[in-house]
Amino acid sequence: MKHDKVGSVMTTEVVRAPYGAPFKEVARLLAGHRISGLPVVDEDEKVIGVVSESDLLARQAETPDPYAPKRRFRLLPPTRGARRQAAKARARTAGQLMSVPPVTVYAENTIAEAARTMAQNRVERLPVVDEEDRLVGIVTRRDLLQVFLRPDREIRSEVIDEVLVRSLWLTPQTVTVTVHQGVITLDGHVERRSEAEIAVSMSRRIDGAVGVVDKLTYRFDDAHLRPDGPAVHGVTEDWLRKL
Repeated sequence: MKHDKVGSVMTTEVVRAPYGAPFKEVARLLAGHRISGLPVVDEDEKVIGVVSESDLLARQAETPDPYAPKRRFRLLPPTRGARRQAAKARARTAGQLMSVPPVTVYAENTIAEAARTMAQNRVERLPVVDEEDRLVGIVTRRDLLQVFLRPDREIRSEVIDEVLVRSLWLTPQTVTVTVHQGVITLDGHVERRSEAEIAVSMSRRIDGAVGVVDKLTYRFDDAHLRPDGPAVHGVTEDWLRKL
């Protein structure tokens, strides 16, 4: 099943900072290009870190307040996070400001994979690198959301062609497929329960799918035959192992 790749939505003209770029130069790059973060690269254009607005704000946050009352208690030993924050507050270059290691993706990764990486690492952008970690692009949350602009008719065609016909070897008339606002509805009668479950599971993974409404029925419950029963054939075997 075909998935859109990161390379199809990434920006190739990337604002980046060299390791030794001064603090104010990094601030100018962020403000001038109206971006909230940028990759830091070495002399070979390899991504070695990422600088965000929050990294720069650490300096302002650590600036002493002249009107604050003096502390009269003994401070506890700083945590690792506090030490890192204090170091950024003293940073003068991109290399000292950047967060490491950088979270990156490859152009051949799917949009779904990139979205999971963003969510798991709680970042808003991902530098795109080649096999040698050299910068080739950048992808943002907004770029990944483009997949949900895919027309309903394209989603419906992929369900029929890739899921029903090529994967499950069903005739297109077996299952009625409708798509509205990205929500896929599968309605019909198939031979085996496994076919119904695979159809739903694969449809959920189609680019642009918002959800799947399962109205499928089946004649034979082959759940007890998994994963090596005689009902398993072709590409469906891999999907049955995932259910």
